[in-house]
Amino acid sequence: MMCRSNKSPWVCLTCSSVHCGRYVNGHAKKHYEDAQIPMTNHKKTEKQEKVQHTVCMDCSSYSTYCYRCDDFVVNDTKLGLVQKVREHLQNLENSAFTSDRHRKRKLLENSSLNSKLLKVNGSTTALCATGLRNLGNTCFMNAILQSLSNIQQFCCYFKELPAVELRNGKTAGRRTYHTRSQGDNNVSLVEEFRKTLCALWQGSQTAFSPESLFYVVWKIMPNFRGYQQQDAHEFMRYLLDHLHLELQGGFNGVSRSVILQENSNLSGSNKCCINGASTVVTAIFGGILQNEVNCLICGTESRKFDPFLGKMLPSMSFRNKRTKNQEGGPMCTLRDCLRSFTDLEELDETELYMCHKCKKKQKSTKKFWIQKLPKVLCLHLKRFHWTAYLRNKVDTYVEFPLRGLDMKCYLLEPENSGPESCLYDLVAVVVHHGSGVGSGHYTAYAAHEGRWFHFNDSTVTLTDEETVGKAKAYILFYVERQAKPGAEKL
Repeated sequence: MMCRSNKSPWVCLTCSSVHCGRYVNGHAKKHYEDAQIPMTNHKKTEKQEKVQHTVCMDCSSYSTYCYRCDDFVVNDTKLGLVQKVREHLQNLENSAFTSDRHRKRKLLENSSLNSKLLKVNGSTTALCATGLRNLGNTCFMNAILQSLSNIQQFCCYFKELPAVELRNGKTAGRRTYHTRSQGDNNVSLVEEFRKTLCALWQGSQTAFSPESLFYVVWKIMPNFRGYQQQDAHEFMRYLLDHLHLELQGGFNGVSRSVILQENSNLSGSNKCCINGASTVVTAIFGGILQNEVNCLICGTESRKFDPFLGKMLPSMSFRNKRTKNQEGGPMCTLRDCLRSFTDLEELDETELYMCHKCKKKQKSTKKFWIQKLPKVLCLHLKRFHWTAYLRNKVDTYVEFPLRGLDMKCYLLEPENSGPESCLYDLVAVVVHHGSGVGSGHYTAYAAHEGRWFHFNDSTVTLTDEETVGKAKAYILFYVERQAKPGAEKL
C-alpha cells in the first residue's frame, strides 16, 4: 500500500495491488490515474485497452468499481472472474491468518472506542452510535436514515422482521451480491432497510457502508441514480412510499394478511390508508388533511380529505423579527409557519377553482384543517423556491420547540382529542448546509435515550439541546407524546 492506513482498502483487479479509497487518501484512484499517463501519447491498442487498472474491489464489502465509467460494476465477466475474486477474498477472511489479523484490528478498534467514552452524570459510558459512510454525495440519504433510525416504534418494527435468505446451497450464510443476471426478483428495499437499521446503534463499528441499500435505491428509484446531490425530503417521500408498497405485497414469505394484522396492533384508530391498505408506514407517519375550498361568487363549499405522510410548510421572513443568536438575520417561529399553512388563503388568478354550481372557474378561498394527526409528525420547511432561472434557498431561521409542540388548535375537531394526544416532542432534525438544492451538504440531529447526537455521514458526535435549537432546520420529526399510565383525561 502507498500509505499505512487500514481504512477502506481496495484491490486492483489488474495487478492485485491494494490502496486506500477516495475518502481516505485516494491512493486507489491515483493508482488508476498513474496507469493512464504512459498511454496518453500512444495509440491505444486492444491489448493496451484491457490493461489500464480501471477496475478495483472493496476488500470489506466486495463491491466492484470502475474508474473509467466512474460507477459501480454490478455485472460479471463470462467466466465469472469477479465472483472468483470475491470467493478468494472470503476464504482469506476465514483463514487462521486473517482471524489473527482481525484480533489485532479489534484491539485497534477497542482503543479507538476508548476515545469515544463519555462522562454522563459522573459515570463513564460508551458512544455506541454508528455513522454512515458517504458513497459520493449520499449525505441526503444518510441524514434521512439516521433520523428514521431514532424513531423507535418505526425502527423496531423493521429490526424485528425476519431476515431474507436470497441464496441457498453452497452460498448459504454468505454475503449476497447483486448482479444483472439475477434480475430484480431478489431485490428487497425492506430487507436492505432492515439490515441498515440493525447495523446502527450496535456500537460494533464506527461507520457502516449502506452500499447494498443504495444499490436497491438505484434499482427501484431511477430518480436517485448517480452521484449528484439530491433533495433529502424528496428521497424520504420516495423511500417511505416504496417501503409502504413493498409491505403491502408481503415480505419474506409473510402473507399480506399477517402483515396487516401486525400493523393493526400498532393502533387500530391510527391507521391511515394511502394507496391501498395500511402498513407500518402509514400507521406511524400517516395523517389526514381536510381541504376546504369556497367559491367567492356563489358561496359553494367543497371539502376533500387528503392523506399525507409529511407536510410542507412555508418558511419565510417576518418583518421586525430578529434574533441575537442568528447574527441578526431574518427569523420566524414554527407556529408562524403552521399558521401560514392553515390560514384562510385566497387563490390567485393561476389557481381559479372550477365551481360546479357556476359551471366555470371562479375566484375562491382555500383553508386546510388537520382531520387526524399522525404518531410521528414530519414537518418539511420550504427552504427552496424557484426563480426565473434557478432555485434559491430561503435562509430564514425558524425557531422550533424541542418539546411540547401543541397541535390542538390546528385540528378540525379539537374537542374529540385527549390532552396528551396533541403534544409532540422533537426527535430528529435534518439540516441543509449551503446555498442550493443541487449542492451543499446534509446532516442530522437526533435524540437517543435522552441524549442528542449530530450525524455528519461517518462522524457522530454528542451535542446539546442548545446547539440543536440553533439549527436552521429543513425537516423536523416530532413524536406524539404518550399519555402517562393512570392519567385522567380532561
